[in-house]
Amino acid sequence: MPVEPLSQKEIEDRLAELPGWSLDEGRLTRSYRLGSHFAATAMVVHVAQVQEELDHHSDLTLGYNTVALSVHTHSAGGAVTGKDFELARKVEDLAPGHGAH
Repeated sequence: MPVEPLSQKEIEDRLAELPGWSLDEGRLTRSYRLGSHFAATAMVVHVAQVQEELDHHSDLTLGYNTVALSVHTHSAGGAVTGKDFELARKVEDLAPGHGAH
């Protein structure tokens, strides 16, 4: 079943429910700071597991003590869809367990 792009208004409304997330160059983005490189690495592994479960993947960047995500939906022509927000919400829910802020 095809995934439909969200309107700018829908994106703005959903972003209001996800503090820290933003729209940057047509992608949902968020960066997290963690207490150590090991904690950041553990969070990346956890995010990768969630992405596999959803069959929806972001670009993940691991820094010394940071994790950054950037996501859009390739099958919707690179637009932002509900799938992107589903992933963002799940990441937002797991982040505190890794000490991310």
